[in-house]
Amino acid sequence: MEERMNEATRNRPEGDRIIDAAMVEIDLNQYITQLKSEEAWLNSQRNAITLFKTDAMRIVMIGLHAGGSLPEHKAEGIISVQVLKGHIRFIVGDDEKKLVEGHMLTLHEKIPHTVVAVEESVFLLTMALKK
Repeated sequence: MEERMNEATRNRPEGDRIIDAAMVEIDLNQYITQLKSEEAWLNSQRNAITLFKTDAMRIVMIGLHAGGSLPEHKAEGIISVQVLKGHIRFIVGDDEKKLVEGHMLTLHEKIPHTVVAVEESVFLLTMALKK
Protein backbone atom coordinates (compact mmCIF):
# COMPACT_ATOMS: atom_id res chain seq x y z
CA MET A 1 0.00 0.00 0.00
CA GLU A 2 1.29 3.42 -0.93
CA GLU A 3 1.44 6.02 1.84
CA ARG A 4 -0.57 9.21 1.35
CA MET A 5 0.62 12.43 2.92
CA ASN A 6 -1.21 15.60 3.83
CA GLU A 7 0.97 18.40 2.48
CA ALA A 8 2.01 21.52 4.35
CA THR A 9 -0.39 24.46 4.12
CA ARG A 10 -0.40 28.08 5.23
CA ASN A 11 -2.21 27.01 8.40
CA ARG A 12 0.13 24.05 9.00
CA PRO A 13 3.49 25.00 7.45
CA GLU A 14 5.38 22.33 9.45
CA GLY A 15 3.26 20.13 7.42
CA ASP A 16 3.61 16.82 5.79
CA ARG A 17 2.04 13.99 7.77
CA ILE A 18 0.80 10.53 6.85
CA ILE A 19 -2.98 10.38 6.51
CA ASP A 20 -3.22 6.94 4.86
CA ALA A 21 -0.97 3.89 5.04
CA ALA A 22 -1.30 0.19 5.87
CA MET A 23 -0.96 1.25 9.53
CA VAL A 24 -1.11 4.78 10.92
CA GLU A 25 -0.32 5.56 14.56
CA ILE A 26 -2.11 8.67 15.86
CA ASP A 27 -1.10 10.47 19.07
CA LEU A 28 -4.39 12.10 20.09
CA ASN A 29 -2.85 14.18 22.88
CA GLN A 30 -0.26 15.60 20.46
CA TYR A 31 -3.01 16.59 18.02
CA ILE A 32 -5.14 18.17 20.78
CA THR A 33 -2.13 20.33 21.70
CA GLN A 34 -1.55 21.23 18.03
CA LEU A 35 -5.23 21.99 17.43
CA LYS A 36 -5.30 24.43 20.37
CA SER A 37 -2.07 26.18 19.33
CA GLU A 38 -3.08 27.03 15.76
CA GLU A 39 -4.27 30.39 14.50
CA ALA A 40 -7.69 29.00 13.53
CA TRP A 41 -8.32 28.00 17.18
CA LEU A 42 -7.06 31.29 18.55
CA ASN A 43 -9.11 33.44 16.14
CA SER A 44 -12.40 31.55 15.68
CA GLN A 45 -14.86 29.33 17.48
CA ARG A 46 -13.38 26.06 16.18
CA ASN A 47 -10.54 24.19 14.54
CA ALA A 48 -10.18 20.76 12.95
CA ILE A 49 -7.41 18.40 11.86
CA THR A 50 -7.88 15.46 9.48
CA LEU A 51 -6.10 12.51 11.09
CA PHE A 52 -6.90 9.76 8.58
CA LYS A 53 -8.42 9.90 5.10
CA THR A 54 -9.26 7.26 2.50
CA ASP A 55 -12.02 6.85 -0.06
CA ALA A 56 -13.90 4.72 2.50
CA MET A 57 -13.24 6.44 5.85
CA ARG A 58 -12.26 9.75 7.42
CA ILE A 59 -11.24 10.59 10.97
CA VAL A 60 -11.26 14.27 11.92
CA MET A 61 -10.43 15.84 15.29
CA ILE A 62 -12.66 18.84 15.94
CA GLY A 63 -12.26 21.42 18.69
CA LEU A 64 -14.99 23.88 19.67
CA HIS A 65 -14.76 26.77 22.12
CA ALA A 66 -17.56 27.02 24.72
CA GLY A 67 -20.65 28.16 22.83
CA GLY A 68 -19.08 27.27 19.47
CA SER A 69 -21.12 25.20 17.06
CA LEU A 70 -21.33 23.29 13.83
CA PRO A 71 -24.62 24.62 12.41
CA GLU A 72 -27.14 22.12 11.04
CA HIS A 73 -25.64 19.98 8.30
CA LYS A 74 -25.77 16.42 6.90
CA ALA A 75 -22.96 13.87 6.61
CA GLU A 76 -22.50 11.90 3.41
CA GLY A 77 -21.79 8.70 5.36
CA ILE A 78 -22.48 6.99 8.66
CA ILE A 79 -20.66 8.84 11.44
CA SER A 80 -19.50 8.30 14.98
CA VAL A 81 -18.77 11.16 17.37
CA GLN A 82 -16.53 10.43 20.38
CA VAL A 83 -15.89 13.15 22.96
CA LEU A 84 -12.26 13.29 24.12
CA LYS A 85 -12.52 16.43 26.25
CA GLY A 86 -15.38 18.65 27.34
CA HIS A 87 -19.15 18.51 26.85
CA ILE A 88 -21.18 18.87 23.64
CA ARG A 89 -24.85 18.84 22.72
CA PHE A 90 -25.66 16.75 19.62
CA ILE A 91 -29.04 17.77 18.22
CA VAL A 92 -31.20 15.90 15.68
CA GLY A 93 -34.58 17.59 15.26
CA ASP A 94 -36.23 17.62 18.70
CA ASP A 95 -33.85 14.98 20.09
CA GLU A 96 -30.79 16.18 21.97
CA LYS A 97 -27.97 14.06 23.40
CA LYS A 98 -25.53 15.47 25.94
CA LEU A 99 -22.13 13.90 25.38
CA VAL A 100 -19.21 14.24 27.78
CA GLU A 101 -15.68 12.86 27.82
CA GLY A 102 -15.73 9.12 27.14
CA HIS A 103 -19.19 9.14 25.50
CA MET A 104 -19.93 8.58 21.83
CA LEU A 105 -22.84 8.21 19.45
CA THR A 106 -23.48 7.05 15.91
CA LEU A 107 -25.70 8.55 13.24
CA HIS A 108 -26.71 7.32 9.81
CA GLU A 109 -25.95 9.35 6.70
CA LYS A 110 -27.90 12.36 5.48
CA ILE A 111 -29.64 13.09 8.79
CA PRO A 112 -29.59 16.82 9.61
CA HIS A 113 -27.79 17.52 12.89
CA THR A 114 -26.18 20.32 14.89
CA VAL A 115 -23.31 20.23 17.39
CA VAL A 116 -22.94 22.83 20.17
CA ALA A 117 -20.13 22.99 22.73
CA VAL A 118 -21.40 23.47 26.29
CA GLU A 119 -17.77 23.98 27.34
CA GLU A 120 -14.46 23.91 25.47
CA SER A 121 -14.52 20.50 23.78
CA VAL A 122 -12.55 18.21 21.50
CA PHE A 123 -14.13 15.23 19.74
CA LEU A 124 -13.35 12.69 17.04
CA LEU A 125 -15.61 12.50 14.02
CA THR A 126 -15.29 9.23 12.11
CA MET A 127 -17.16 8.94 8.81
CA ALA A 128 -17.65 5.75 6.80
CA LEU A 129 -18.12 6.53 3.12
CA LYS A 130 -19.53 4.33 0.40
CA LYS A 131 -17.14 3.75 -2.47
